[in-house]
Amino acid sequence: MSATVGPAALQLAAACQSSIERATMTGGCGRLRPVEATQLSGELTRVLVTKDQLAARIAELAAEIDRDYAGKELLLVGVLNGAVMVMADLSRALSIHCQMDWMAVSSYGSGSKSSGVVRILKDLSTDVTGMHVLLVEDIIDTGLTLSYLVTNLRYRRPASLKVLTVFRKPEAARNPVEIAYVGFDIPNEFVVGYGLDYDGLYRNLTSVGALSPSVYG
Repeated sequence: MSATVGPAALQLAAACQSSIERATMTGGCGRLRPVEATQLSGELTRVLVTKDQLAARIAELAAEIDRDYAGKELLLVGVLNGAVMVMADLSRALSIHCQMDWMAVSSYGSGSKSSGVVRILKDLSTDVTGMHVLLVEDIIDTGLTLSYLVTNLRYRRPASLKVLTVFRKPEAARNPVEIAYVGFDIPNEFVVGYGLDYDGLYRNLTSVGALSPSVYG
């Protein structure tokens, strides 16, 4: 059975199409094409992980989580702002039900080095007591922030607590924490893309690359 499309619907469709065409022709946040690393000439020294590699690895991690948490009440806790991309992709790749919540912490300031001081800027709105919690990070380097978060969450008596990170820098580790799921081990370089930023920029890169020292130095 087909539906009849009236004049108002046709006008709305035409307006939407016009908006899409304008967004395609103009730059800024309204553009439809994703930001590729190749568009940032001179700002990245090299690409470490491509968009296709990220998608494939997230799918593999989701399959592992599906098996490990089958029949359990799973809560994904994303760490803002870097984990936005992986939380979106990972949650959609899962076959099991899950809940999501967020924490925001401060430890980097505006520079490229961790200060070692962690402050909670946004706490969970969920009572995690008795829940299976998977803490989702974008990157782990020194491990200082992660160690604080794990200790904090354990005090809240979850049924279990595990950690997933998309990127890990083994050479930078100063406070090792057990990681259940790792996307990629990468060199100890300043990297951006797929949620990782420098001064709030580069998060929307579809791949991950090493930022040139000329940018942050």
